[in-house]
Amino acid sequence: MLADAELGQDFTILNQQYKELIASLLGVVGMPGTPQEVAPSAAGNFRGYDGSQFYILQRGCIRAWYKGRPVYTLEEGDILLPDVAGSSDDGSAVYYHCDLGASLHAYPALEFMRRVFSDPSGIRLWSRLLVTYAGLMLRITAAHVPEEAPATPGFEDYEPGDIIIRQGDRADYVFNMTKGVAEVLVDDVTVGRIGEGEIFGAMAALTHADRSATVRAKTACSVVKVPKEQFTELIRSNPATIHSLLIDMANSIVNLNEQLVGLRGNHGVS
Repeated sequence: MLADAELGQDFTILNQQYKELIASLLGVVGMPGTPQEVAPSAAGNFRGYDGSQFYILQRGCIRAWYKGRPVYTLEEGDILLPDVAGSSDDGSAVYYHCDLGASLHAYPALEFMRRVFSDPSGIRLWSRLLVTYAGLMLRITAAHVPEEAPATPGFEDYEPGDIIIRQGDRADYVFNMTKGVAEVLVDDVTVGRIGEGEIFGAMAALTHADRSATVRAKTACSVVKVPKEQFTELIRSNPATIHSLLIDMANSIVNLNEQLVGLRGNHGVS
């Protein structure tokens, strides 16, 4: 995905992760796409695409326009999802332009999602794809906001030892670890770890509670920060995200139990 605006390195990193998630999801789904050719056109309309299909761009570029303005450009490996919200209203529809023609693979949306939901790894990939997509859209939106308007931070790098979440702080964001490993501490006692791809910080954000633990970078880490309001809307419209959260939370509980068993064992030996 290319943005029709100047964006930073964080967008490039997220975009690369987005493409890798799409490729991994296609591997889990394991269904062949139907080849389709897109003729060159100076202007387009969403209705030219079937709303019951997902599309993966194989060759060429397709530019998305909204209310007469270019927003982003889809390139090889990107996914084109139906614009359900705008498909019934010309004024709010997303239009797609393809200057030089392109090749797509089409996938029946219902069968595609059935295969996603039938595989726990597919659900996790789909959830993380949505979170990453939200991060990309946040940056594209911020790039079109006047400079005097404050932009919401959404991507940060941390060095080993840096605090990502501090126990007792207000919970304003949900995090997705895109690179690195962090440790979880309660009252300065290590009780777990967070690895690449895990969503964390959701419980406090969803329950409006203060942070119950500190998360500290163990290695160099990169994280996506999603505002809690945006994340709440995401899980409301995409229930599969809840399944991914439950898996990550269950893993955290297992790690915590193992840590407690270890602490008790050490205490017994002493």
